[in-house]
Amino acid sequence: MNAAASRNVRRYGAINGLGLWTLYLKEVRRFLKVFTQTIVAPMVTTLLFLAIFTLALGKTAEIGGVPYAQFLAPGLVMAAVMQQSFANTSSSILIGKIQGNVVDILMPPLSAAELTIGIALGGMTRGILVAAATIAALSPFVRMHVVDLGAILFFGGAGALLMSLIGIAAGIWSEKFDHLAAVTNFVVTPLAFLSGTFYSVDALPPFWHDVAHANPFFYLIDGFRSGFTGTAEALHLDGALVMLAVNAALGLLCYAMFARGYKLKF
Repeated sequence: MNAAASRNVRRYGAINGLGLWTLYLKEVRRFLKVFTQTIVAPMVTTLLFLAIFTLALGKTAEIGGVPYAQFLAPGLVMAAVMQQSFANTSSSILIGKIQGNVVDILMPPLSAAELTIGIALGGMTRGILVAAATIAALSPFVRMHVVDLGAILFFGGAGALLMSLIGIAAGIWSEKFDHLAAVTNFVVTPLAFLSGTFYSVDALPPFWHDVAHANPFFYLIDGFRSGFTGTAEALHLDGALVMLAVNAALGLLCYAMFARGYKLKF
């Protein structure tokens, strides 16, 4: 390469900031183009869940001294955040593979870490926007006063990141929508329903109580809910350590899958 050509070669530092920002914007703009499906629809679904459960159990029901509607609402918000974060990253990668345009994110000078971070942040953004919209929609019907903002932000962000990373891994592993549906139906949904979203884990028999405490989703729901109700069934420190460990492990898994080109390079 001659000197003139060498001067025209673009060199990046340790992080390709422009490329990472561009990938993030691509992920955000992708779901904002269909915001009625990605933001409004989960908000409406959460309202329906709240209406059904409160009508079924009555307005006088309480859990741990907290009115049931007030207990349920934060769990529903967190469940919507997790579902939408997972859907964003998993569908982005799988659709790219099926349509053949996954090469658009593999060819640019982006490292495996930058791919993981950019796509995961896109999923987190969708989850956070869904949380904001859902809380705003629930507030006229349920008391949603902030008691511990730190718990809300940490566990809300950790939950969005967790499901974004699971979505990345599931999207890379899946070869068709049936595979992705299997992850949703046999992994994500059971963990979500056994997390204490609709009930108190402390009311479970000893065996299922221990099973719930082995479920990372429980710490997300419980920690996020405590930010609104002021009561928790597990220590925040335990939940924080579990989430940091699980998210770190999932982040390394996604990095390794991108670095190897696992089911991405044909």
